[in-house]
Amino acid sequence: MPYQLHDPRPVEIEDEDVAVMVTPDFPFSLIVWNDEVNTFEWVIQTLIEVCGHAQEQAEQCAMLIHTKGKYAVKKGSYDELKPQCDAITERGIGATIEEIA
Repeated sequence: MPYQLHDPRPVEIEDEDVAVMVTPDFPFSLIVWNDEVNTFEWVIQTLIEVCGHAQEQAEQCAMLIHTKGKYAVKKGSYDELKPQCDAITERGIGATIEEIA
């Protein structure tokens, strides 16, 4: 099943004379940070094992982490992302959870 990105931007829904801003279903991002210590292979293996990424998706994320300095590898609720963030950092890779603005 291909990985589908969720559009995190709020959506304005108009109902008669009332406009409502709806918050995204996945208000947090799991950010993985680049460093000079961990190899591409280790980051890729971690993304596959911890985040459930497919090989190609993990490779693409690793390249973006390397070139941009950080990358949001997954979006979700804080409770969903926290154990994954902890598992990544336990492997010696920098990771944080950020609220999507």
